[in-house]
Order: sequence, then structure tokens, then C-alpha cells
Amino acid sequence: MTATSDWLLSESLAPVVSSDPLEPLYAGAVRGVLVLPFCADCSLALDLEQHGCDGCGSLRIDWRETARTGVVHSSTTMHRLEPGLVTASGPYPIVDVELADGHRLIMTTVDPAQRAPQIGDTVAVAFRNLAGVAIPAAQPINSTDTEDTNDNH
Repeated sequence: MTATSDWLLSESLAPVVSSDPLEPLYAGAVRGVLVLPFCADCSLALDLEQHGCDGCGSLRIDWRETARTGVVHSSTTMHRLEPGLVTASGPYPIVDVELADGHRLIMTTVDPAQRAPQIGDTVAVAFRNLAGVAIPAAQPINSTDTEDTNDNH
């Protein structure tokens, strides 16, 4: 997606990358790679803003490139629009993607979509542009697309 503005959010919500705890994620995204935190001692996947390892207790974090594919763990369609913050004109998808390395990311899709990808769908992690900051977004690879699927996941 090469649009100059994001399809979903106001530019005022763009993160200030310099000295942000997620700066390694944003720096990787600029290069088109997904960089996520791992425990530097036992290699356990860590949550984005996790400061200590649940496995071994280490406080050392190593940000590494990781595979950009995963499976939708849960999904929904958001109908709430926040004036001044959400620029979309209608409902938008939110997906919880489980990556092969153990990370879980909650994000929307690269492009506007009327429906969220379904549980079990394979997605790639691509990037949206929010005021010049690349942020992760799901891009469907395949779809289970069944008729009359509801959003009560």
C-alpha cells in the first residue's frame, strides 16, 4: 500500500518513533521486515512491551527479525467510530494473529475490508503507513470464507 495517509486512523495517532519502546519494531518495518522481542537468554517470544521473561526471569531483551506469517486466532469487526481519531467511514476488522514463533499481534488489515479474516485463516504481516510510520497490519493469504459467518468469535 503506497497511500500517503492511513485508511483507518488520524495522523495525530502516529507514534513518535524516536525513543519509543517499540522503536526496533518501527525500524524493521521501514525495511519491510518484522522485528519482535525475544528473551535474550532463553529465546522465549515476549509481548511487545514486556520487560521481563516469564520463562526464565531474564530482563535482557533481544529484538530479532521473525517470519511474517501467522494464523488468525480470533477476529471481529469493529463498528465504533471515534470522531477525530478513526477516519474510516464504516466498520473495520480487528484480528489477533498467532505467529509461528509464539508472538501474538492484534492489528487491523492492510487495506479496508468489510469483514475480518476468519479464525484459522493464514495471513501475512504487511505494513500500513500512518503519518510516515510503518505499522504492522494483516494481509489475508487464504480464506475459509464461509457463508453467513458471524462475528461472535
